[in-house]
Amino acid sequence: MDRLKINELIWQAVASIPKGKVVTYGQIAKLSGYPGLARYVGLTLKNLPSNTTLPWHRVINAKGEISFPQGSPEYKRQKALLKAEGVIFNKAKLPAGIYDWL
Repeated sequence: MDRLKINELIWQAVASIPKGKVVTYGQIAKLSGYPGLARYVGLTLKNLPSNTTLPWHRVINAKGEISFPQGSPEYKRQKALLKAEGVIFNKAKLPAGIYDWL
């Protein structure tokens, strides 16, 4: 497996997510041509530099939730970035189907 090639495909897929929309880690893996590598997508996004302009915050888990622990600084940052794009939460979840890009 060529990790650099896969990472580039993941980054391209994430970069194409429109503002105010979200996709799951699994959907990004599938878009990248590597279905089944959802956890690898998460790892790839986790290792982005802190000053990245890639819209990593638009990627959520299969439950329709932010994957970071609730209340953590990372959780609060991702939620704030999504809210700034007009995404509204129902408690900790995103309403199914409303903001899904795919």
